Amino acid sequence: EVGEYLATRGIATHYRSSNYAIAPGSLVTKSGRPYKVFTPFFRQWLNELPAPAPAHIDIGWGPRLRSDPIADGPDPTAGSLPPAGEHAAWDRFERFRARGLDDFDSARNLPGVDGTSRLSPYFKWGSLHPLQMIERLGDGSGEHAFVRQLAWRDFYAAVLFDRPDSARNPYVPGNAVEADTDPDADQRFDRWSRGMTGFPIVDAGMRQLVSEGWMHNRVRMITASFLVKDLHLPWRRGARFFMHHLVDGDLASNNHGWQWVAGTGTDASPYYRVFNPTTQSRKFDPEGNYLRRWVPEIAHLRGAHLHDPSSSTGGGPSEYPAPIVDHARARAEALARYERRAKRR
Repeated sequence: EVGEYLATRGIATHYRSSNYAIAPGSLVTKSGRPYKVFTPFFRQWLNELPAPAPAHIDIGWGPRLRSDPIADGPDPTAGSLPPAGEHAAWDRFERFRARGLDDFDSARNLPGVDGTSRLSPYFKWGSLHPLQMIERLGDGSGEHAFVRQLAWRDFYAAVLFDRPDSARNPYVPGNAVEADTDPDADQRFDRWSRGMTGFPIVDAGMRQLVSEGWMHNRVRMITASFLVKDLHLPWRRGARFFMHHLVDGDLASNNHGWQWVAGTGTDASPYYRVFNPTTQSRKFDPEGNYLRRWVPEIAHLRGAHLHDPSSSTGGGPSEYPAPIVDHARARAEALARYERRAKRR
């Protein structure tokens, strides 16, 4: 009915089959098989992007159509959520384009600055379509980097379309590694989920997640690596917790991102890549702005002590927990488990 009304005004309607730039299942290799690796997928994705649609036209009030009421859902788990709706989405995009897009390629890894688009909730809920973004971008390095992230979103959706089982099960089953499921594991998971591990960058990320329903992408990788390779817990458990809290929770991107960390997914992170949370913190939040915002117990610390409170005099503030694990030992145990898995294959 909307399309028919627009036609009476001389306006063509451009229909899209999904809320992805290219609908899942549309791109295949020359042999007709789904892509398993991102880089060749990305090359074809760039070549197959639809032509830009005409510029936005404000038509004013249209016909009054029947609309079913939105069903009542569960209360949000976060206390602070981004403003909803298309106007809020466009406002966020304009701020990002004016202040952060040029530096996106470098700033997107820094959780202490506003260097990401924060548009993911609007893509998730359909307030914006990724093609609307792409049509408004130029050829700068930051713009190219942003478009590449949109392609990653499409890639994981295509993987899930081809392998629905990979939402819950390893994409590469032979790469699955032993994980702990005993009562002690439950206690470690509880401390991870509450942001009380004693590793500031991990705790900051988990607290941001619960508070805002969102977490910086670099910190998502750090917290995921910590759960899987320091605490030796199942990736599914972390993925489920993220999906419960994320306002931008996309099943394909979330669960395959977790599998990348666990080494069971496409373009899987090598098993020997274990993020050192303290090193990551020093590298990507050198001034500690992110840590001080989300872990106020340690805000008074300076230098290396901020990133590793246990190294300060007396072992750190009394109100902040000691590290839940010794990272070096936990890393060695994770590698040993991966080696045992490799020998059994």
